Amino acid sequence: MKKDFQFQEGEVLLFNKPLYWTSFQLVNKVRWLIKRELQVKKIKVGHAGTLDPLANGLMILCTGKKTKEIDQYQAAEKEYIATIKLGATTPSYDGETVENYFYGTQHINEDLIQKTILTFLGDIQQYPPIFSAIKVSGKKLYESARKGVEVEIKARSISIKELEILNIDMPYVQFRVACSKGTYIRSLAFDIGEALNSGAWLYKLQRTKIGEYSVENAIDIQDFEKMMKSS
Repeated sequence: MKKDFQFQEGEVLLFNKPLYWTSFQLVNKVRWLIKRELQVKKIKVGHAGTLDPLANGLMILCTGKKTKEIDQYQAAEKEYIATIKLGATTPSYDGETVENYFYGTQHINEDLIQKTILTFLGDIQQYPPIFSAIKVSGKKLYESARKGVEVEIKARSISIKELEILNIDMPYVQFRVACSKGTYIRSLAFDIGEALNSGAWLYKLQRTKIGEYSVENAIDIQDFEKMMKSS
């Protein structure tokens, strides 16, 4: 049975973004479905924080008057489940680009991994990936990166609230991280690899929480579409 949505007045919608979809694709699809349902030409729909195409999980979308609340959701603490691959790096710090440098992992054991991740807890400085949407001199970093143009990137202050190892199956390490707005898990993966005197890149990522909202309460886009079609 279809929920009695009030899209114009404003709704806060929790979606489980599919793997390989861009955040823009999800917003566009939801906007189109709502416009078709309401038979209107315009409806405000915005997201409270992007997810990379190679990541899945929780995205908050706001409609109508609720779009005014987007900033407060963007500022909220985020939680992720991440898997990194040790022994190599990629230019993008994830699977968007192929491995380009390789490192030894023979010296890495569970005890070293556990001790190393503790050094990332708290307030730290982090360099965003060159393959990111951050703008420098009016251009997005990934645009410059794809053209091979070098850009000076400044470190940013972030906070890692919690960092917990969930599984180690070399060369893969899975962990849960709770962090502040602006944290790049791809950069965290790269930095952990470097701290282990090796290399690492982000193999898999799921966003599980934004503030008090959990992916467990999120809806798939296919189910939302069915809901919009139901009577």
